[in-house]
Parts: sequence; C-alpha cells; structure tokens
Amino acid sequence: MTNLHYYVLAALLAFAFALRVPGLIRHWRDPFVRSVSLLLPLASAVFFFAAPPTISSVNGLTGMANLSAPVVYGIVTALSAALVNLMITWRGGPEEQRRAATRWCVGVYGAVIVALFTLFALGDAPEERLLDFDTHYANAPYIREMIVLYIAGHALSTLTLAVLCWRWAREVPGLLRIGLVLIVAGSFLSLAWDACKLLAVAARWTGHDWDGVSTTVAPTVASLATLTQAVGLVLPSVSQSLAIRWRRWSQYRRLRPLWLTMRAVTPYGAVGIPWWSSLSIRHLRRTILIRDGLRLLRASLDRDTSPCAQATTSILDPLEPESARHVSTVLTALAGLPRSAPGDAGSSVESVLEGDDDGLVMLSDAIHVLMVHDDHALRRFHRRPARPARPTGQPGGLHPDRPSARPVGVDGD
Repeated sequence: MTNLHYYVLAALLAFAFALRVPGLIRHWRDPFVRSVSLLLPLASAVFFFAAPPTISSVNGLTGMANLSAPVVYGIVTALSAALVNLMITWRGGPEEQRRAATRWCVGVYGAVIVALFTLFALGDAPEERLLDFDTHYANAPYIREMIVLYIAGHALSTLTLAVLCWRWAREVPGLLRIGLVLIVAGSFLSLAWDACKLLAVAARWTGHDWDGVSTTVAPTVASLATLTQAVGLVLPSVSQSLAIRWRRWSQYRRLRPLWLTMRAVTPYGAVGIPWWSSLSIRHLRRTILIRDGLRLLRASLDRDTSPCAQATTSILDPLEPESARHVSTVLTALAGLPRSAPGDAGSSVESVLEGDDDGLVMLSDAIHVLMVHDDHALRRFHRRPARPARPTGQPGGLHPDRPSARPVGVDGD
C-alpha cells in the first residue's frame, strides 16, 4: 500500500462524510444521525494520520520519535468508541438508559486513550519507525501492552457491531438490508486486520519475523474494510435522499395539469422565480398557486360535487367560457376521486385543501385523464359529418357552433 493510497482513502471517506453533512445539519438532534456521521471523519483521520509522510511530520513537529503511534492508536480507539455508541443508539430503549450507556462508552474508551498515552510515556521507543512500529517494539515493556490494548479494544467493538448488524439485517428489507450486510462484511474484514496485527506481534514474541503480515497485508485489508463499511453506512441515506428527490420531482411533474387549470381560472399570474431556483422552490410555488386557486373557487366547487348537477346550475355563468370549462373539469375530477366516507358523492375541495400534496396529485391526475379524454372527443367531433341541430326547445338541443357547457367527460365522452 503506497503513501498515495492512504490519502486517497482519507479523501474518499471525507467525501462520504460531506454527503451526509446536509442531513446532519437538518437532523442534528437525532442521535442516530450523529452517531453514523461521526464514524466517517474518524475513519478518514485514521488513514490520514497513519500515512508514513504524516507520521514523519507529526514526529518532526513534536520533536518526539514515534509520538504519532499513540496518536493513531488513539484515533482508532475513538473510532471503536463511535462504533459502540452507534450500537447503543441502534438498540434503542429509554432515552435515559441510552444516555447513561453513551456516557459509559465515552468514559471507558476515553480511559483507554489515556492509558495508551500513559503506556507510551512509560515505555522506551527512541528509534522512529514509519511502517513497522507494532512489530519492531512488540517486545518492549509498556509499548507491548499499548499495542495489545488498542487492537483488543478495536476487535471487541467491531465484533459486537457485526453481530448486531447481522441480526438487524434479517429483519429489514431493501437497501437498508444491503447496507447492513456491507457493514457486516466490512466488520469481518476489520477483524481480519486485527488478526493480522496480532499474528505479526505474536510471531515476534516467539522469535519469528512475520512483519510483512502487519506492514503489507494488514493495511490492504484495513482499506477494504473501511471502504466496505463506509459504503454500507452511506448507501441507505443516499438512496433515501434520491428516493425523496424522485418523489418530489414526480409530484411536481404530475401537478402540471392542475396547475395549468388554476392559472386559467385565477385572476393573477404565478409569482416569478429565477430560472436557477431549486426543485423545492418550484414545487412550493406550484402548490401555493394551486391551493390559492382552489380557495378562490371553493364556493363554486363546494356547491355540488355532482357533475350533472353542476351542469344545470348557474354558478358558472359569470365566468368566461374557457374558465367555466376548466371549473367543470375540476368538478368532474373531484367527483371521480375516492370517497372519503360511505355515502359521500366524492371528495370536496375542502378535503383536498386540508390534505397533503398527495390529494392535489390525485386531483391533477384525474384532470389529466379528463383533458386527454376531452381532446379525443373533440377530434372525433370534428371528423364526424355535420348534422342539423335540434330545435332549441327540445331537450339536449345544442348549437353546432357553440360548445356545450356540460362538464368534460359526462355522458361517456
């Protein structure tokens, strides 16, 4: 593993954390969001400070050979604490118990970090080692205990995380399950890293030289483990964000027929917004104009939601013919929506206004179907040969040059 690989991995983990920053800001009070978001920068810091150039710089700036060793071990231990805290949050339970468990976690792993620096201060490591510190000082008093302590703490937290994630993965579907399985796979790779480190150190205890397992195999396994876990952590949140954006775009697109209808019947135009406005702003403008238009027409629309009855009333008379046709379309669409209670003639405009955007989308879909149906009917009308009009006194009399005032879609059109 070259020096560049350390920094590339650190940058990738930092980028994964950057993807979570918006959600972290919006849901800072959510302990689960905080727990997941804390793991990524800590993992990035591990690879950044474990890179040989960074190790050399830290040692040179402090003037102490190998001081970067307890620094890296301390970050690894903090990462282990973050994993345990994540498990505490996932487990749930009463908030007071969760906070107490979190305080215990911080206290215990904080004591481990203090012990690491204390053991390093008590030990003797005068020769700077950039790659093989673990194996070179495997037999040094106090340094040996420091090495075993940080590996054991990391292995314990990783094993517990793998067990809990596997149990949870068996209970949830979809991308969340895939993310949990990836975390489990990454956890087993992390355990393999712990095993490589301990194996190389134990070989030194028995007089053998297996340093390559620690300096070559272990870093490669650690990089794979970290990337796998990072993908597992980011995948559910990214997929959820994409799903929310797609749903918002779908709603925005499907609201267009109702939006155009309300623009035709309201006395004012839509509020202008810059062309670079986000989808959220455009969606908000569209829903506001729709709701304002429905409120303006509430008296006419709530008079009777029956299309046939509306066709014979005079409430549409003051409106322009085109506006009256649009209002009739809204009436027909309202009557065709699912009934909110047995015996209702359909959904009133009040129920649509009081509901969420899904109700507006349903109404817009119904209007879209009616518009398509009406367009087909007009095409059939123009293709039919002209027939003499019935006398105006007879029922159903229509003038061939004057469109009917009945709502679109009535009588099978």
